[in-house]
Amino acid sequence: MNQPMELKFQVECLQDVAVVNCSGRMVRGAALDQFRRRIEQLERVRVLVLDVSEVDHLDAGGLGTLLLVRRWAMQKSAKMKLVNPPAFFRRLLEATHLTSVFEISSLKEAICILRSKEIPPSNECPTRFAVA
Repeated sequence: MNQPMELKFQVECLQDVAVVNCSGRMVRGAALDQFRRRIEQLERVRVLVLDVSEVDHLDAGGLGTLLLVRRWAMQKSAKMKLVNPPAFFRRLLEATHLTSVFEISSLKEAICILRSKEIPPSNECPTRFAVA
């Protein structure tokens, strides 16, 4: 029987945008604490994109950490986006009434945001998703 893997994440920064690719279990434990601490070390971030498309478990500890990271982003005047959450992840956000707290985007919308500083808006990337 395959054991689900613990939380893995990779942080990539491009100017003032940080993209964090997450996979595995976003559950209470040392890996989740390390995830939060790593994000809190980021400097001069305008947009924080959390790609959670490969997260396969989420518990109260994971939700709490996401809320802490959101608070950190707000204190830094940064926008935080959850990108491509799986269906179970969205259902959990809905059940806990957190869908209105988090900004949730598709991958296409997130790419538009990342490109907004470099490329003028096109039909492919509606201006309503651009971040100033």
